[in-house]
Amino acid sequence: MKFQNRQKSKGSELEIPMDENQYPSVSSFIPAAIILGVVGWCGLIVLFYYTLPTVIPRWLFFFLSVLAVTGIALPVVAFLNRRFPSTPPPTNGVIVRQAIWVGIYIPTLLWLQIGRVLTPALALLLAVGLVLIEWLLRLREKSQWKPKSET
Repeated sequence: MKFQNRQKSKGSELEIPMDENQYPSVSSFIPAAIILGVVGWCGLIVLFYYTLPTVIPRWLFFFLSVLAVTGIALPVVAFLNRRFPSTPPPTNGVIVRQAIWVGIYIPTLLWLQIGRVLTPALALLLAVGLVLIEWLLRLREKSQWKPKSET
């Protein structure tokens, strides 16, 4: 049995069991990850072999790279959210949003590298900014009052 957290109460530890059913399973995200990954990576392969680097293929590169990286990140993010539980438990939308953050971060780094302005400090600053935004969104979800139903 897994335990969510331990609370000390007058010298004894009180363990609260974690409900496994509240967390989305990793396997529920596999079909979406496969679709995003196949469309993104196959699109990038076609783009690299059959186009010239003009304006429209360049923007298509960024769009397809967001799809490809999001497809890879989706099951990883789902696993990490399941492995490290939080209160409130993440919904499917939260996991998809976090995967999209990763999917936006990597192409942003690629875009900055094309202009030769990417530095390790800038990459770290962008990562900290995205983590801070996600933390504030999760904090907002946590702070919303939801009365318990009497059923």
